[in-house]
Amino acid sequence: MITKKLIFPILIILFSLFSSQAGIIQFYESPEGMTFLYMKDRKSKPLKVLTLQCGETKLIGVPSNVEVDYEMLTGKKNHCRNFYEERKYLLSGVDTLYVRTYKDGIAWKKKGSSRIEFLDPEHTWLQNWTDCYENFFPKDQELKDGHRIGYPALVEYKDSVFGLLTESGLTSEEAGTSMYALGDNRFDLKPDGPENGGWQTFIVGSLSDIVESTLVTDVAAPNKLDDTSWIEPGVAAWVYWAYNHGSDDYNIIKKYVDLAYELKLPYVLIDAEWDRMKDGKTVEDAVEYAILRDVKPMIWYNSSIGWVDGAPTPKYRLNTPENLEKEFAWCEQIGVKGVKIDFFSGDTNRNWKFMEELLEAGARHHLLVNFHGSPLPRGWQRTYPNFITTESVYGAEWYNNRPDLTTRAASHNATLPFTRNVIGSMDYTPCAFTDSQHPHITTHAHELALTALFESGIQHLADRPESFLEQPQEVKDYLSALPAAWDETLLLGGYPGEYVVMARKKDDRWWISAINGTDAPVALEDIDYSRLGLENSNLNIRIFEDAAPGGDFKWKISDTTSLPSAFNLQPRGGIVMTVSSK
Repeated sequence: MITKKLIFPILIILFSLFSSQAGIIQFYESPEGMTFLYMKDRKSKPLKVLTLQCGETKLIGVPSNVEVDYEMLTGKKNHCRNFYEERKYLLSGVDTLYVRTYKDGIAWKKKGSSRIEFLDPEHTWLQNWTDCYENFFPKDQELKDGHRIGYPALVEYKDSVFGLLTESGLTSEEAGTSMYALGDNRFDLKPDGPENGGWQTFIVGSLSDIVESTLVTDVAAPNKLDDTSWIEPGVAAWVYWAYNHGSDDYNIIKKYVDLAYELKLPYVLIDAEWDRMKDGKTVEDAVEYAILRDVKPMIWYNSSIGWVDGAPTPKYRLNTPENLEKEFAWCEQIGVKGVKIDFFSGDTNRNWKFMEELLEAGARHHLLVNFHGSPLPRGWQRTYPNFITTESVYGAEWYNNRPDLTTRAASHNATLPFTRNVIGSMDYTPCAFTDSQHPHITTHAHELALTALFESGIQHLADRPESFLEQPQEVKDYLSALPAAWDETLLLGGYPGEYVVMARKKDDRWWISAINGTDAPVALEDIDYSRLGLENSNLNIRIFEDAAPGGDFKWKISDTTSLPSAFNLQPRGGIVMTVSSK
C-alpha cells in the first residue's frame, strides 16, 4: 500500500488594505504554482481568481516594500499612488519569478511564457488578437485550443468581482505578450518572438476598482524626460473621418483649422497624404495657416514597418536614425507640435524598439507622439509623457471601412470603459453627429457623451466642421471647454456592453457621462454622487440629453442646480452633465 503525502498550502496575507473598499489580496503556494485570492473585506470568504502555473517555488531573499507616487500629464488621474511588496522566487532550473502584490492587483515577471488559469469565471470579454488591437470584446466567446487573444482580458467572477489581465513595464529589449487558449479557462501567455515579455498585470476587485485603477502605469518605469513643461493635452479637429483622405487638399485642411479656431480647440491634425498636396500648396502652407490662427498643428507619418504596399504616404522618412532626426528637426523648425505615426506590425521587439526611438526623438524636438495601427501602450505614458495617446482600438474610423460598427457601436462603446480604456489613453476619435461611409445609429447625446467617457491625451473629434458649427451654442461651448486629461475618474455605475455612468474631474468641474449600450430604453435610478464631494444643491449644472424621439429636434439641453437622482436613456442614447459649485 502506498501512502500519499498531502501537501497543505500555506496562506500568506500580503496586504490588508485594497482600494477604497478595503479589499484584501492573498495568495498561497503549492506544487503547481501560485493561486491568488481576493476578499471584499475581512469577513468575506476568500475567492480564488487566478492560478499562475509555474510549478514549485522557493522564496529567495527578503521581500521588499516599495511606495509608488508620481504625477501624470495624461490619463484618468493626475496624482497616482500605490504600494507593493515584491517577492523573488527560484523556479525549477535557474529561472527567477518576481511577484508584486499591489493594493489593487498583482504583477509578475519571468523569462519566456507563463501559464495561467482563471478560476471559475462566470463571464469573459476577450478580444481576438490583431497586430493593431482593433477588434471587439465579445462576451463569453468559445475558444479553440491555440486561439490567440489580445490584452486586456476582462473576467467576471461570482459576487460581482472582476479581474482585468494585461501587460505593463515592457522595455525596448522585450516583446509584447498575448494569450493562447488551452481550454478550460487556461492560457499560455507568450511574447511575440524569442525575447521575454513585460510584467503580466492583473487588476482585481469591483468594476469601479478596475476602471479607476492606475495599476498599469504604477507598474511601468518612471518618467525618463527631464523637461515636460511643453507637453499639453488637448482636443483636436481631425480631417480623416469625413473625407477618408482630405489632407492632400489645402482648402479642406483650412476648414478644420477654422473649426479649431471657432471652437477654441488647441490642435488640428493634418492626416495622411499631406506630401501630395494639390494646387501648388505644401504642408508648410497648412502649418503656417494653423499657426496664424493660433491652432497647434500635428502631422501624420507612415511608420513603414507595417502596412507599406498600397498604404498612404509619406513613407520611409523615419526609418534610419539620420532620417528620423532630420524629419523631426524639420517638424520642430516649421512649428509642428505633434506627430501621428501609423501602421506598425504587432508586438514584436522590432516595433517596441522603433517606438522608443520615435518617442525619444520626439522628446528631443518637443513633439507629442500618437501611435496608430499599433500595439497597446503598456504603461509607456508614464515613462514617456510625450506619448500623448494611442489607437489600439476599434474606433469611429471603422465607419469608413466596414458596416459592422453601425449595429455594434453602442454595445462596443459601453464595453471599452471596462476593457481597453482602463489601461491607457485611447484614440477612438469620438463624436460624430453625421454619417461617414457607413451610417451610425447612436444618438447625438450618446456621441457627445463619448468625448468625456473616453479618455485620450489628444481627443480627436471625428465629424465635419459644418456639423459641429450648426449644433446649438451650448454644445459648441461644451466642446470648447472639454479637457483631454483628468484629475480624477470615478465609475458611478455600469456593466460591460449594457450601460456606463462615468464621472471625470478637471480643476473644479465634473463631467458626468452616461451611455446606453442596448437597443432598449434604460432607466437609471438612485445614482450615487456621494464620492464626488458635492453638495446636491447650489450647483451649476448643464444637462445634455436626447430630445424625445420622432420630433424635429435632436437635443434637450437644460440648466439646473441639483443633481438628478435618476434619468432615462433612449435606445443607444446618452446623457452628459457638466457640474461645478456656484
